[in-house]
Amino acid sequence: MKNHNFYQLIHNNMLRYPKQVAIESAKKVLTYEDLSHKVSSYATQLVSYGLIPGDRLLVQVGKSPEAVALYLACLKAGIVYAPLNTAYSGSEVLYFMSNSEPKIVVCDVNSHDMLEKLVKEIGDLSLVVLEDIENNKTNVLPDCNIVTRKKNDVAALIYTSGTTGRSKGAMLTHGNLAENASLLVELWQFSDKDTLLHALPIFHIHGLFVALHTSLIAGAKILWHDKFEAKHVVKKLSEATVFMGVPTYYQRMLREKTLNVDQCRNIRLFISGSAPLTVETAGAFLKLTGHRILERYGMSEAGIITSNPLDGDRLEGTVGFPLKSYKLRIVGDLDKPLELGEIGSIQITGPSLFSGYWRMPEKLQTDFSKDGWFKTGDLGFINPKGYLSIVGRSKDMIISGGYNVYPKEIEQLLEKFPQIEEVAVVGVPHHDFGEVAIAIIVGKQGEKPNEQQILENLAKNLANYKVPKLIYEVEKLPKNAMGKVQKNLIREKLNSIPEIVAFKENKQTKN
Repeated sequence: MKNHNFYQLIHNNMLRYPKQVAIESAKKVLTYEDLSHKVSSYATQLVSYGLIPGDRLLVQVGKSPEAVALYLACLKAGIVYAPLNTAYSGSEVLYFMSNSEPKIVVCDVNSHDMLEKLVKEIGDLSLVVLEDIENNKTNVLPDCNIVTRKKNDVAALIYTSGTTGRSKGAMLTHGNLAENASLLVELWQFSDKDTLLHALPIFHIHGLFVALHTSLIAGAKILWHDKFEAKHVVKKLSEATVFMGVPTYYQRMLREKTLNVDQCRNIRLFISGSAPLTVETAGAFLKLTGHRILERYGMSEAGIITSNPLDGDRLEGTVGFPLKSYKLRIVGDLDKPLELGEIGSIQITGPSLFSGYWRMPEKLQTDFSKDGWFKTGDLGFINPKGYLSIVGRSKDMIISGGYNVYPKEIEQLLEKFPQIEEVAVVGVPHHDFGEVAIAIIVGKQGEKPNEQQILENLAKNLANYKVPKLIYEVEKLPKNAMGKVQKNLIREKLNSIPEIVAFKENKQTKN
């Protein structure tokens, strides 16, 4: 039987480029041969703990080359890898322990005591420190067996961010990972000549799958940063050929005086994802560096779905076309396909689409259409040239006086104001219209946005029912680790803001 273990693809390059640098960090350099030995050592130890193919390994560790080796060791041994955000609290981790039913939890030294208490609550569960795995120099052959896996065997359990209710564990198979990574290498033309500057977290698919997989199966070099710091990243751009980031990274890089065309002279590709890239940020970056950022669209349940082209027009405000072998449609009520330009729900199908949510089989009925398309929860439209634009999440759509209001449309106009740094538009209850839009803004340093001028300008460019009925300024917007604004948290906090509470209770007269 053919072995479809995704690690086999990575291992092939370890054999092809043994002396080439795989990961270079500030503390160490690992060649592909070094990485292969480390993965074999880790895999052997995991098996010695009694883990067998299909068992879950829950992991909450900081970003490091050792954490990469642990992930690859799980793939090699057929163990299901379940990474957690290091910012999760004890109660959140307790839920993941209970839900994923792992045999072992791997942590850092500094989080050991907190997790040890949780492990005792669950029972029948072991806690292992990553540093102990690293320091145990087990002697194994670098070509020890790669466990045979089928395409549909689960390789990783990726928990969604849980913006509504509890997080769901998306089951990604070895076939899912291999298909998506191979297509991206081809689409973005990754090769052993590339150097990827990696500053993303690796508990999320952007840093763990998209960045790592494309580099490792192409034999590229990874220039490793444990965390994103704009000053250090910009300094290292001259050594890289590819950079992947979230919009927040690009916004912060633009503030660095050392960012210029010369500093980006060796870069062939800047990629952005995980959150919408504003047209203003994209334009400013192009003007300063000479590079047009490639924006793409993906999610935990499917990896990357669409991408602007490597060669050809990259249209700002769009996320490009579906990848080869993928299909995407825009539908309205009863999953009826809509015409070009019409806004509707985005549904997808393709070879990297997940096999379901862990321990939630009922979601296959609610989250998929009757003919098998996955309901992404995103709203968008396709322009006449075939490019996809995302206008927001379906749960964020505002229905005011019976009319649909898409926050993205308003946000894009507000982002053009020079006094506004960031904005989020959300809906609140209204006694007359049922629901209306309000804008939460962050002013630029040293600037004071004029609410009346903003509203007057919006009134010239929007139908009256779309114009926010209130503008409220805050110091910062709540975001997740990938820089995506968490509107669920904004809506929760609105109840503690007197001006908004008064508005919702019809004690203000704004219309």
